[in-house]
Amino acid sequence: MEPVRSYQALRMERGELRQAADDLVAEVPLSISVNGEPLTITMQTPGSEHDLVRGLLYTEGIWKSRKEEPEWTAREYDSQGYLTAVDIAMDHRHRSAISRRSLLSVAACGICGKTEFLPPEAPARFNADAETHDMIHELFRKMGEEQHMFHRTGGCHAAAAFHLDGSLLCVREDIGRHNAVDKVIGALLREGRLTEATTLAVSGRVSYEIVAKAFAAGIPVIAAVSSVSTLAVDMARECGITLAGFCREGRATFYSYPSRLI
Repeated sequence: MEPVRSYQALRMERGELRQAADDLVAEVPLSISVNGEPLTITMQTPGSEHDLVRGLLYTEGIWKSRKEEPEWTAREYDSQGYLTAVDIAMDHRHRSAISRRSLLSVAACGICGKTEFLPPEAPARFNADAETHDMIHELFRKMGEEQHMFHRTGGCHAAAAFHLDGSLLCVREDIGRHNAVDKVIGALLREGRLTEATTLAVSGRVSYEIVAKAFAAGIPVIAAVSSVSTLAVDMARECGITLAGFCREGRATFYSYPSRLI
């Protein structure tokens, strides 16, 4: 289904009201169940649901296999035809992590519904090959060229994964920052390319949750257009992740392990 819909609105310009058609990014709930039991509900932009679900299961430590894909069934659609519920088939090998999680994600959340702050399992040490400061801004230029929904609506986040040489691996857009990240990670898992990702670029601010997802995926560098939270910095420093914020207009602020970027 189309992730962008057009709405009639009134637009004020120079003190005058005019009828206008405005493109808005779609926001619908996606309910995820495991063997018929509810796991989480996330508000997301339609499209790439399989990547979203796969990335979420992986970063939450529920399904960590990189070779096997979980079986899932599209269960419900709303009146617009948007997918609103999926059911994951999962055997006992992958069930242990579910009982420790209580998830309820919304579009602007950080640590939504988590019952614990412990980071997921991930490699303790990362490749420390250097990247240049200039490359950061080139990464955002490449991501920006693929932000088609944002250019159309002005209301959509993006995440992108890059190889060490700066080549673009994947871009995904979503109304939720963490959903965009999950979609990227899920797509790379599906393509067998997650180990190639060394940098995660995000269009908004960085919360604890985004650092946790990068850590779970083994991505050592996070670069953000906007700000970072205190818990994101603390976790990045603890986990050995390079975190850079305010990467725009030729500037960047490095909060942890700047040697990878400078």
